[in-house]
Amino acid sequence: MPATPASSALLTRPPGPAAPAPPRPRRTRVLALPEARWAAVATAAFLAALGVQLLGGPGWAAGPLYAAAYLAGGWEPALAGLAALRVRTLDVDLLMVVAALGAAAIGEVVDGALLIVIFATSGALEALATARTADSVRGLLDLAPATATRLREDGGEEAVPTAELAVGDVVLIRPGERVGADGTVLDGASEVDQSTITGEPLPAAKTVGHEVYAGTLNGSGALRVRVARDAADTVIARIVALVAEASGTKAPTQLFVERIEQRYAAGLVAATLLLFAVPLVLGAELDGALLRAMTFMIVASPCAVVLATMPPLLCAIANAGRHGVLVKSAVVMERLGQVDAVALDKTGTLTEGTPRVTELRPLDGVTAEQLLALAAAAEHGSEHPLGRAVVAAARGRGLPLPPAEGFTATPGVGVRALVDGSVVAVGAPGPHRSRGPAAAPVAELEQAGRTAVVVLRDGEPAGVLGLADRPRGQAAAAVRALAVLTGRPPVLLTGDNPRAADRLAREVGLTDVRGGLLPHDKLAAVRDLAAGGHRVLMVGDGVNDAPALAAAHSGVAMGRAGADLALETADAVVVRDELAAVPAVVALSRRARRLVVQNLVIAGSCIAVLVVWDLAGTLPLPLGVAGHEGSTVIVGLNGLRLLRERAWRRALPHEALGREES
Repeated sequence: MPATPASSALLTRPPGPAAPAPPRPRRTRVLALPEARWAAVATAAFLAALGVQLLGGPGWAAGPLYAAAYLAGGWEPALAGLAALRVRTLDVDLLMVVAALGAAAIGEVVDGALLIVIFATSGALEALATARTADSVRGLLDLAPATATRLREDGGEEAVPTAELAVGDVVLIRPGERVGADGTVLDGASEVDQSTITGEPLPAAKTVGHEVYAGTLNGSGALRVRVARDAADTVIARIVALVAEASGTKAPTQLFVERIEQRYAAGLVAATLLLFAVPLVLGAELDGALLRAMTFMIVASPCAVVLATMPPLLCAIANAGRHGVLVKSAVVMERLGQVDAVALDKTGTLTEGTPRVTELRPLDGVTAEQLLALAAAAEHGSEHPLGRAVVAAARGRGLPLPPAEGFTATPGVGVRALVDGSVVAVGAPGPHRSRGPAAAPVAELEQAGRTAVVVLRDGEPAGVLGLADRPRGQAAAAVRALAVLTGRPPVLLTGDNPRAADRLAREVGLTDVRGGLLPHDKLAAVRDLAAGGHRVLMVGDGVNDAPALAAAHSGVAMGRAGADLALETADAVVVRDELAAVPAVVALSRRARRLVVQNLVIAGSCIAVLVVWDLAGTLPLPLGVAGHEGSTVIVGLNGLRLLRERAWRRALPHEALGREES
């Protein structure tokens, strides 16, 4: 392949320094959060005031410090609560501030300040959980370089910010540089490390016509790449946008809690007023009645309940994103843990998705080379793994491909194009394709467990291709893990012939195999499982499986086979194309759901015990503050546990995957 002058010059340059390691994801520092800074100021002021008071210092010294603690920890929730009141929403944060001011009004300044400090600390923990969720994938944006070398029409070069690249621009990727935009290779040959996007352990060979992704690392060759997407539409940018969108959603459990919260808060205010007014009517002292009412408002407030749901789910989304699984919303994360049946696609899901042409059966005077060239010309515009395998086989033999026009593809059936004046159709065998001379080779290939692809020229069989795919290395382990998690073996749904499907099923340990399915057949199979009372998880490549993915309780797409379509159709996307990530994210979701239940039990129990104590006896205000806000902090920290690396490793049933927990 002739090189352009620019690329020829680059190819003769001595190799540069070793390629830099991928940047580590940025982690938000605690004090970078305004909530954490205000909580720190409130804590410092409170401790300083308490120290002055314990050492017998003057009141004029301790008073301003306590006031600073109230102001630093309470101004933001007070303003937010007042803003909520304007839209007729009662915020529990405002109730906490009112309770703290009420305690100060009756002389319990220290207890009120303690409430503000612990309340501000719990808010900082919630903000930290949200920030770390964004940190887990925001680091992907650091992979894309800030500038790119754009080639001008006069042959010159110019350095431009990658954000200014437009579709159709041609950029030069030198050896060792990171790719600045998603695009298609126009000239050159190299190996590109795509592990940050696809998880492939080995660099992928890139030549003319291959796609490259922004943020991936070029190897030893120079590439000229035509930009195919704007900077805001690259795979990396869309990943970040999806996770940001996921972080802004609310799970059904959270929505239920929020609906109850409004009624509960209104009832809490009414109960507090009664608890204050009734004793006064019966002759109680003002300070005592107000103290009991303020204590009741504090301990009965549902702060910990409100915080119980979202941190575990957000942390689970962040952890999954860090390991190459994009969960599109908190709703999806919660639903993944509910699945009790799994349906798996074959090609690109259980298999590597890179089948190879193993046999050529030409018919009617057509040579093997002519058969392969016809099929490859028709399949040149196809994104299906079988189509790519046919094109790769033709290129591997150095066959020239005649031009094709009028390309059309029918999911689950095949492709059609006009090649050298003849209508060439390539696709799965069927009554109209495997008739006559094609019947025998189709039967022989399918009997051998191969995938048969029939090539028709002007409606007549020109030959049959035999293709074979290999199961992923993790396929059998992932099948076992999913069976352990759901209590039943997964179902294999494939458009491939039943014999090829049975051969793969034996290798990975599946018994329920349904082959020869078109997209609507897969959809019907998923609906049948759902009609039987199952919550179905469908795992596919996001192309032919789109209807089934949409109909399932939860749909997970393997990202390599078609990242664009997968990002649009499925509930979750395995960007790194690791099948073991599917049972991992299901198990992580179940653990998140368990933590939500734990948090609700902790929060509800603390509220119940403290309320009964306050109503039936005399609950000291400091103890009520410590118990209520302590439970809020515990609930927040419990959710943050799912951010740890160990949470992902422990999510898997290790005995099913044949691994030992480290």
